[in-house]
Amino acid sequence: MSKFINLRPILWTDNFEESISFYTQILGFDLNEKNENWQWASLQKDDAVLMVSKKNDHSKFNNIGFSGSFYFNVDDVESLWVDLKEKAEICYEIETFDWGMREFAIYDNNGYILQFGQNISEISKEQ
Repeated sequence: MSKFINLRPILWTDNFEESISFYTQILGFDLNEKNENWQWASLQKDDAVLMVSKKNDHSKFNNIGFSGSFYFNVDDVESLWVDLKEKAEICYEIETFDWGMREFAIYDNNGYILQFGQNISEISKEQ
């Protein structure tokens, strides 16, 4: 059986440059690589890597969209919340859930839901 090494989503966008700006300026990702001809870019923050791209010709979809969310595990959800709550559209505010995660969610410039969470057992260790 093959080992899965990582997952690097490609987010389709009609707003290529705006998407790069959102992820680099609001979330602090670095721009690893960009190809204007393909309208494709690779972005990274710490161990999180994602790509943004104009929709390609191989797709059967007519609209940009995703029926889910992207969940980022972070090591300091409180400070990230303080940093992002005034910079991005909020999906839901920070709270602690029964399943042991303290998390919040925002929308990116395309309407994708980005969730950020930290296990509450990690938070209590820090205090």
